[in-house]
Amino acid sequence: MQATEGSKNKHKQRPLNKPKSKSRVGIKDTLKSAPYLLPSMISILIFTVFPILYTIYISFTNYTMYTPSEEVTFVGLANFVEVLTGPFSKVFFPVFAWTLIFAILGTLGNFFVGLFTAIILNNKNIKERGIYKAILVLPWALPATIAILSWQGLLNGSYGAINNALLNLHIIAEPIQWLTNPMWARVAILMVTIWLGFPYMMNVCSGALAAIPKSYYEAAEVDGASKFTQFTKITIPSIAQTAYPLVISSFAFNFNNFGAAFLITQGGPARVATQFAGYTDILASVNYKLSTQFGRYEIASAISIMIFILIASISYYQMKKSGQFEEVE
Repeated sequence: MQATEGSKNKHKQRPLNKPKSKSRVGIKDTLKSAPYLLPSMISILIFTVFPILYTIYISFTNYTMYTPSEEVTFVGLANFVEVLTGPFSKVFFPVFAWTLIFAILGTLGNFFVGLFTAIILNNKNIKERGIYKAILVLPWALPATIAILSWQGLLNGSYGAINNALLNLHIIAEPIQWLTNPMWARVAILMVTIWLGFPYMMNVCSGALAAIPKSYYEAAEVDGASKFTQFTKITIPSIAQTAYPLVISSFAFNFNNFGAAFLITQGGPARVATQFAGYTDILASVNYKLSTQFGRYEIASAISIMIFILIASISYYQMKKSGQFEEVE
């Protein structure tokens, strides 16, 4: 019996130490990195999270520049109702329509002008394409505020360089009132927006074009496909997957492109029906005027939340439809 028990004891093995779970290791690594992430997290809280929460709070109150702090009260959805169905709706909907048109035309203009220049610069027969590309990137490299303010002088109706050039070339008989005529002011804003934004799309499309195998075009030429067919069947589908998310982000940027809409015309020419918005004002510049000039913080906050919900919904829908959220196998 003793021998048998001794043999059993010999065969007994000490229990192995259980490996630490991945969750515990992950928590420890996170705690170790916390001190290094703390400064950036504090900055995000102060400059991003807290302003958003405060904006949401103001949108549900009656807080304005002229409201004493002790009289600020919770009003629920009254500010949103006033924007959509109240007196302010006469300002909101015309400005919203122009903002949507401005964002769509500006984004499409940026993309197609950038794609066109990228295709030209992708031609290996152009030996100086590096120099041309460096020149075309300048609008993107310049500080946007300085570039926009310089356009304000170029578009001046009396002594602007653009009008002088068009008059000297006998293209126009009289100066175009770029900054005071509602239609031409909107054309000017779109022109400046495309000039500032197309270099970015040019770089995006240049990278996408370089990744397209040359064998695709060689096979298409063998099959007798025209250049236009190659462009629609090979070039556009090939760059769509890369450019589509960036086009959506460009649309969101142009929807809130305060600089081009405000720095050139200050939102003018003025509308006769309202003092809150001019013909070139977009929702972002209207918000700025409501806050700084008229002190209507509650309406401006409500519009800000509506802009966020609208842009987030459009972006999510477009990304979902284009399959950007699908995992690559």
